[in-house]
Amino acid sequence: MPVMTFTPAFMASGLVCPPGKTKIEYSVADEPGLFVECRASVTAVPAWYLRQKNDKGTNSYTKLGTIKDVTLAQARKQARQLKAAHVLAPKRSISETSTKASLDSMTLDVFMREHYMPHAISHKRSAKKDEQLYRLHLAPTFKDMPLNAISRREVEVFHRAFLQKQSPASADHCIKLMRRALNLAVQWEFIEKNVLKGIKLFMVDNQVENYLDEMQLEQLLHVLRTDRNRTVCLILMFLLSTGARLNEGLTATWKNINIERGMWKVEASLSKSKKPRSIPLNDSALWVLEQLESQGQSQYLFPSPVTGKPYTAITRAWYRLRKKAGVNIRIHDLRHTFASFLVSRGRSLFEVQQILGHSDPKVTMRYAHLSSKALQEAANAGSMIVRKAA
Repeated sequence: MPVMTFTPAFMASGLVCPPGKTKIEYSVADEPGLFVECRASVTAVPAWYLRQKNDKGTNSYTKLGTIKDVTLAQARKQARQLKAAHVLAPKRSISETSTKASLDSMTLDVFMREHYMPHAISHKRSAKKDEQLYRLHLAPTFKDMPLNAISRREVEVFHRAFLQKQSPASADHCIKLMRRALNLAVQWEFIEKNVLKGIKLFMVDNQVENYLDEMQLEQLLHVLRTDRNRTVCLILMFLLSTGARLNEGLTATWKNINIERGMWKVEASLSKSKKPRSIPLNDSALWVLEQLESQGQSQYLFPSPVTGKPYTAITRAWYRLRKKAGVNIRIHDLRHTFASFLVSRGRSLFEVQQILGHSDPKVTMRYAHLSSKALQEAANAGSMIVRKAA
């Protein structure tokens, strides 16, 4: 296996399979176990893998994703998380390993650590939260229980008892995680059915949604137009003009901006749904882009003036700016404000769903009450017919 330094040039043109070979693996020089597999097939996309020793002393492989979906930095991060989880996992005898465990002996703990978590790390941005939720709340009760011995009744008792120490929403999160894990266990043929399918949740609506009214918005915009921290102010105005998520804005690149078409492409690796999407750029967003000095100087729209790389957080600057403007909202509420202005001005919930990139229309329905308000105002316009006749 060739050991290579993964420079941008090598990533762009060196990841190919030599003639006469069906595949080749290129190992990352400074990240043991991490490598890219390239196949001879013209349709095959090179993919990241992590190689580790299992309890039997043989190699096991975990696919992290293709090079199109996962960057080198993201692959390194996933590899280190998996290595850390492997080190922290208790050593087990051969009879306890997941690949040989029978349906009667595989415990929830074995399944979560050796199957669910590696899968979650590769497929979910919230894998760390899943690990914490399992370790702190589910493991003390269920970790030694065989998968096929978990009963719906015991889980429902746990669900109700959890209310004594946590909120209904937190109790639901535990059940959702356990239900999702058992769904995967069914798919992977470890158990025959998921006993938690259809289990009732508390379904408490605890979503926090704050919107700026027009006066508050003007106060905030005045601060953002005049404050000395121009980069952060332009980031916030860009978010407010597009309804994008913070991470999408911080990592936005010029190569994905099409000013002529007025479109911004968010790559799958940076999207919450892990699917690519396009965000239309309105006049306000295009104005923000005109103010940027980074075009031609950096690949990023909003590079940090100190590091030249994307900001990892702008929380402290935001706290100062919102206090200066006299508003008390989260950065994510700028996205809600953008959506509220769309709906209140007569745009349909379907249009809002497409612009915000909601994969589930149920998420967009949180703005339905704003749509009802717009319809009521439209209906009130019709009241003039009777009033004039009277």
